[in-house]
Amino acid sequence: MAYRALQQKGFVLPTRLQASMTTAYEGGSATGSRSRSWNPSGAGPNSAATSNLNTIRRRARDAIRNDPWAKTSVTRWVSNVVGTGIQPYPRHPDKGVRAALKELWADWVPDADADGRLDFYGLQALAVRSMFSDGEALGRLRARRPEDDLAVPLQFQAIEADLLPTEDYRALPGGNEVVNGVEFDALGRRVAYHLWNRHPAEMQGRGLREQRRVPAVQVVHAYQVLRPGQVRGVSELATVLLRLKTLDNFDDAVAFRQEVANLFAGFITRKSEEDAPDPTNQLTGEDEVYDYDGTPIAGIEPGSLNVLGDGEDVTFATPPGAPDNYSEFMRQQLMAAFASVGIPYELATGDLRGISDRTLRVMVNEFHRLVEQFQWTVFIHQWCRPIWNAWIDAITLAGLMPVRYLERRQWRRVLWVPEGWPYFNPVQDVKANTDAVRAGFTSRSAIILAQGEDPEEVAAQMRADNEQADTDKLSLDSDSRHARNKGAEFSDPSERDDDPSGA
Repeated sequence: MAYRALQQKGFVLPTRLQASMTTAYEGGSATGSRSRSWNPSGAGPNSAATSNLNTIRRRARDAIRNDPWAKTSVTRWVSNVVGTGIQPYPRHPDKGVRAALKELWADWVPDADADGRLDFYGLQALAVRSMFSDGEALGRLRARRPEDDLAVPLQFQAIEADLLPTEDYRALPGGNEVVNGVEFDALGRRVAYHLWNRHPAEMQGRGLREQRRVPAVQVVHAYQVLRPGQVRGVSELATVLLRLKTLDNFDDAVAFRQEVANLFAGFITRKSEEDAPDPTNQLTGEDEVYDYDGTPIAGIEPGSLNVLGDGEDVTFATPPGAPDNYSEFMRQQLMAAFASVGIPYELATGDLRGISDRTLRVMVNEFHRLVEQFQWTVFIHQWCRPIWNAWIDAITLAGLMPVRYLERRQWRRVLWVPEGWPYFNPVQDVKANTDAVRAGFTSRSAIILAQGEDPEEVAAQMRADNEQADTDKLSLDSDSRHARNKGAEFSDPSERDDDPSGA
């Protein structure tokens, strides 16, 4: 500003000094061949996310339907984030309450879907898939009546993001404001969602479509928050849609070239027009067949050796084949595409050329770190947690368990445990876990939780197995109580039939 004031008074700085005062970062420069035409959008978090959101969604869904790499990316992401399900383990201080909650949850899981097509963990997979393709997952909590005969009178209805209009932006009486279909109060809290009662792209019932206000406590809305104040989510494929479309067109063109190259075509040339064609074809020994325009057509069979007539010659077509760098070009482009969505190229395609076990382990660990970040900071917090809280509230209202209002936080305490990662090297990984537990660096419960299991259930299963082995008087190498397996010895070895003393 001071420099502009000096300019207005006619003061001119040396050119070199002017350049140094303009910008210290070349990324902020507005001059030069590289940056002169670089004028990116300065849209806010919601304008940037929703200005072409409907177009992005349509293209993302089309890519997943028709492009094998887009379909592979969403499949890999869902299978790693959800797997067989992210399960809740209650953390109530009372062991009996924890057991009762687990049993009640197991009874409710098959009935969780309001549409009756999926169980609760199937709804998780659908939500993660929607977040990847559409940018966000929406669902509505539906309270049910006792006569519906559910373990807990609550169900979850999955809703496609199209039912929440992005163009709905208005001020409401009383100071509330609707931003992209979401209503906020004067303090910026979400209070309601303005949803269509029917999908806007479905033909049936279009005349009956209307927008309804649904309280925010009944809606679960999950998406990646990339900028402060962002209200709607953006598809993970948004940055690679044009690249995938270009690659698909290029791949089709190469495939067509190969198809043309496989057409083995030959042309018979006669030396002069005066040479009248012989009605008997010299290649087949049969009468010539003519095309619709009078051109004679000759076929050739495998293993044949034919003699042409006088003055005739055969020329074969040489169509172009695939480019020499086709494979490496596709590899580089797919590596960039999968890197954009956070999935290693090698895991997505199965192409492990030149990859050692050590390098693959590093890539898998980094991918697992990315998946776990998404699980804990986004999906569990935005999708799993509100459903569990609503489930506890439904239990309270139905009187299924004695939940006191002042103690509700104890009932809401839950640890969501994703499916465990498979061992990379079972022998080495199990040995490392065993050494870590014995050294006191971790606990058996932590190892069991990392595998997606409930430590209390595993302990109960171990006790049952041990009791059954004692009842049947079995001595098994798998019994960690045996001293030869470096487990704890029995308190009274003389009481066991397999006591080495023979007592």
